[in-house]
Amino acid sequence: MLAFDEPVVVIRDVTLFDGSGGAPQRHWSVVVDHGRIAAVGPDAAVAAPSGAKIIDGRGKTLLPGLVGMHQHLFGVAPGSATHSYLGTEQTESASRLYLAAGVTTARTAGTPFPYADLLIKRAIDKGLQAGPDLDLTGPFLDGMQEGPILNWPLSDPRDAHQTVDFWADRGMTSFKAYDHIDRGELQAAIAAVHARGLRITGHLCSIGFTEAAEMGIDNLEHGLFANAEFVPGKTPGVCPDSRKQQEWLASVDIKGPQIQGLIRTLVARRVAITSTLAVFEYPGRVPLDRLTEMKRVMAPVMWQTYLSFREQWAKAPPEALALYDKAFRQEMAFEREFVAQGGILLAGCDPTGIGNAPAGFGDQRQMELLIEAGFTPAEAVKIYTLNGARYLGRDKTIGTIERGKQADLLLLDGDFEHDAAAVHRPALVFRQGRAWDPARLKASIAGWAGIR
Repeated sequence: MLAFDEPVVVIRDVTLFDGSGGAPQRHWSVVVDHGRIAAVGPDAAVAAPSGAKIIDGRGKTLLPGLVGMHQHLFGVAPGSATHSYLGTEQTESASRLYLAAGVTTARTAGTPFPYADLLIKRAIDKGLQAGPDLDLTGPFLDGMQEGPILNWPLSDPRDAHQTVDFWADRGMTSFKAYDHIDRGELQAAIAAVHARGLRITGHLCSIGFTEAAEMGIDNLEHGLFANAEFVPGKTPGVCPDSRKQQEWLASVDIKGPQIQGLIRTLVARRVAITSTLAVFEYPGRVPLDRLTEMKRVMAPVMWQTYLSFREQWAKAPPEALALYDKAFRQEMAFEREFVAQGGILLAGCDPTGIGNAPAGFGDQRQMELLIEAGFTPAEAVKIYTLNGARYLGRDKTIGTIERGKQADLLLLDGDFEHDAAAVHRPALVFRQGRAWDPARLKASIAGWAGIR
């Protein structure tokens, strides 16, 4: 699945986004030497080492390797007719699909299969399996819930503290609070995580973003789609009806006092937000003929599962779709406003939901949606690279294309600045200087992605 195995490579005459958020550089060259970026600059200023493999970058775009911050190694269960959290672990396909899309570092945002995640990371680290560098999040820290979901509920704050300690001892480096966690449990979890020098995020519902930020949480997932604190009639500590939450989000004034006050709190406390627009996009927005490559790699039962969800959405009343679409666009507006005021925005695909954002494919669509939301291509690249690297405390080694940094790179076939769809055309992916062939990675799991 490697494209080649030469240790010294020069990419010539490429358009380069360095990940800093600045304008792209044209006609630049990058030298990769034994896993590191040895040189980067205008073509005329960069000499090719003797014996180096030369790659013609004309018509191509080079980005830093993506840092996906809401990834999972599980996905929708085959044949699911209900909620996607009855998932299955993707022991081989997820890691290859992430790498094929250019995700070279991935934070898994919670798991019902923690031991499997630890074993997958071990295999990748030992070179036995292809995939990104994984920052593993422990099992979901949830309260009592109803429905088909694989989260073991915490019993009290002491249990929350012990659960964090147990999984941190086994190698988990991140934690995630979930929908029904109560205030005492969340406070205990935050304290336990921070005592370990680690970080905690949350997909919250029972507890609002403002309260979680004041407790000291580091990150919040999904933006306003997951923040129910302002829904009229919300009972403290209880999740409101999802329809009421959509109605609130569709009608809220992003410039009004509620959202502006929330943004000020998040920015002041340095709480990051993770954008996961791809998982919330209703499937009718993407024509089926754009999904042929996704269909090619998915197991037939997984493709049929996705189509069944898509058909359910197609039968929804027009007014329900209009409401959802307005809420979706409101989330885009919130993310723009949050960044404009100094907020830290991260990005990931969240390959759950109804299956329209599977590993890798969802990241590519997420990048397009950031641009549709109003971010420039350079800003979208920074959100998906440097911002994630900084959150993980790894920006000295990854996140930008700079001399001396680890050679994690994504070479796209096309002009990404003027055609965001170029993100769907990865030509090469470098992880720690090794060049992977995206087409071979996808071919290696074609026909069974989603079930293995």
